[in-house]
Amino acid sequence: MDDAIASVRAFNRFFTRHVGVWNPDFLGANMTLVEARLLFEIAQGDGAVASDLQAALDMDAGFASRMLRRLEARHWIVRTRSQGDGRRRPIALTAEGRAVFEDLDRRQRGQVQAVLDRLSPSQRNDLAAALSTARLLMGDRTSRAFTLRTFRPGDVGMIAARQAILYGEVYGWGPQIEVIEAEVVAAFIRGFKPGREQCWVAEIDGAMVGSIFLTDEEEGLSRLRLLYVEPTARGLGVGDALVSTCIAFARGVGYRAITLWTHTVLESARRIYAAHGFNIVEVHIHDQFGEPEQSETWRLDMA
Repeated sequence: MDDAIASVRAFNRFFTRHVGVWNPDFLGANMTLVEARLLFEIAQGDGAVASDLQAALDMDAGFASRMLRRLEARHWIVRTRSQGDGRRRPIALTAEGRAVFEDLDRRQRGQVQAVLDRLSPSQRNDLAAALSTARLLMGDRTSRAFTLRTFRPGDVGMIAARQAILYGEVYGWGPQIEVIEAEVVAAFIRGFKPGREQCWVAEIDGAMVGSIFLTDEEEGLSRLRLLYVEPTARGLGVGDALVSTCIAFARGVGYRAITLWTHTVLESARRIYAAHGFNIVEVHIHDQFGEPEQSETWRLDMA
């Protein structure tokens, strides 16, 4: 824990310096970072009032009021009247304020572009995914929309590693789970059948938050494999979307059934399977993961 605390604090020190938190002339735009942040929120055009901005930025009410008065004195913002509630005074940018904001936005984009230009395409993707993961792990809930895509080079190895880590941490499953995961993904890549098999990855702002595979088992049968959802993305419908996509693909290919292997302790996944019409067809106990576990075979007939 001490190492993690030290790492977060070190990053905080680096990033506050990197973005110029203490610079009274942020990006040479004749304003502080706090003023720039307020301009950004106001520019989103939602008609926010002072209390909305204060809450969104977690600012002291008095400090927020002083900052807004400074923007108002510079003729960058104006307080209007709400048609539905005369007591509310939504804040909007003036024409001058809009011009200032657009100039600031160009400066910020340019600064970020300069950082990204030094990186290779894969490094840019790594950076974006790492920053998104950090926000999710630290409780950011401002971006909760996820997308699904088919797999890219490097994905399946990451999926196997991530699942082995999670299952070991949550359920205490031993190294054998990693062997099984690695064998499944290696076989998938080695014998991949385009048009009949697929792997889908769920992402939030570029960060991998889940996955699922469908493989061809011959004779009209397919198998759903390696469904997982990161703890940071649970409750958003990611698992349901992955299973729905998998089933739709299987129907489109013309498989007559989908089977899967899971364990009784994986309650969230089992609820999703049941909701989509899968049924348990076999149950048995094994100790491949170090301790006895009840495993289950489920099946969905497509007819």
